[in-house]
Amino acid sequence: HEGQSAGPIAALAQDIAVAGTRLGHLGHRATRPENVKGAAEYAARRLRDWLYAEARRDLDQRTAVHAGRLGLRARRLSVRDQGSRWGSCSTSGLLSFSWRLILAPPIVLDYVAAHEVAHLAEMNHGPRFWALCRKTMPDMDVAKAWLLKHGLELHRYDAIAG
Repeated sequence: HEGQSAGPIAALAQDIAVAGTRLGHLGHRATRPENVKGAAEYAARRLRDWLYAEARRDLDQRTAVHAGRLGLRARRLSVRDQGSRWGSCSTSGLLSFSWRLILAPPIVLDYVAAHEVAHLAEMNHGPRFWALCRKTMPDMDVAKAWLLKHGLELHRYDAIAG
């Protein structure tokens, strides 16, 4: 990647800008750099904030859909820089997700949302848990396969410290 010397967020910005890349699904929502207001030295932070906000927006929407389908309710949702997990669910109903999900195809973000919502009812990976996942997202196997094949690639993008 050109721009990697400027850091992973600069590389991400380039990936988003290049038509036809795996991250191209963000292109319709990405703001063109020349239209972003503010000093250039804050561009990486603005991109980080935008990515977190986009992830939060999509995850709020998808978790609400899956919770509605399953008759469940999350207490709270957070988007964080999770280094090794795509999402988690606490016994108190807190759903937490990696901001990097916004970089994956929408079906992958949707699957992880469905997966964590299913944990609201089943805090394990037993047959009842997988039945709930499949009930709310019948095509989950496509997303699981994508994560297995490409998930590690998303971890090359580090969040900018807040």
